Amino acid sequence: MKKVLLVDDERWVRTALKWTINKLNLPLQVVHEAQNGLEALDWIKMNDVDLILTDIRMPIMDGLTLVKELNSLNGAYDVIVISVHDEFQFIQQAMRSGVTDYLLKPIEEKEVKVCLEKWLNKKSNEVNTLKQTLPEKENIPLSTIERVMDYINKTPLDQITLKEAAESIHINPSYLSQLFKQQLNKKFVDYITELRIEESKRLLHNTTLRMSEIAERVGYSDLAYFSNNFKKIVGLSPSEYRNIQA
Repeated sequence: MKKVLLVDDERWVRTALKWTINKLNLPLQVVHEAQNGLEALDWIKMNDVDLILTDIRMPIMDGLTLVKELNSLNGAYDVIVISVHDEFQFIQQAMRSGVTDYLLKPIEEKEVKVCLEKWLNKKSNEVNTLKQTLPEKENIPLSTIERVMDYINKTPLDQITLKEAAESIHINPSYLSQLFKQQLNKKFVDYITELRIEESKRLLHNTTLRMSEIAERVGYSDLAYFSNNFKKIVGLSPSEYRNIQA
């Protein structure tokens, strides 16, 4: 059963799409719904999904920006975009970004069926090709630092601490701190700070979230401390950076 994520700011559209998908009796299951691209992206970082159906026009983060952000993540994601006839230039832009297919509103059951069956056939062909051409890979154990990086990549920035990272791979925090500096030539806290600032830059550029919301998302409970760290690393205040990016 393939896992499907629905992304649309209108609840009734998500409900109608889910009902249609269930009615088609295809090997597909809607496992989650999101009302904008940022909410979808946050969920995708923590969960597995096979197919994403997303509207193009949404507040906070639109569908095109979501596609761009997905392309920057590790791993390939299959995306079907949803739009209306007079926004076809956005669909063309999405197709150039590598989306799988598109649907036009109002969404007809027949069109959904054709689109989803086409995608399922494509995935089936890919699996068959892989079985024929790729030898079975052996499981290679990850190094300690790779395991830490895996933990960092899968954990929301506001929840990452040296203690929690060390506990996640069952080693001493002091040892992890020393290992991090030896292998990456920087302190653990400095590395996490850089990640937080990069994520805040992305949010400032791609969303309409308030400064306090962005600070909280990347792990700063104190807005002033966030602003000072941001300016020290970027050379601009968060507000100045957002204005330049607008």
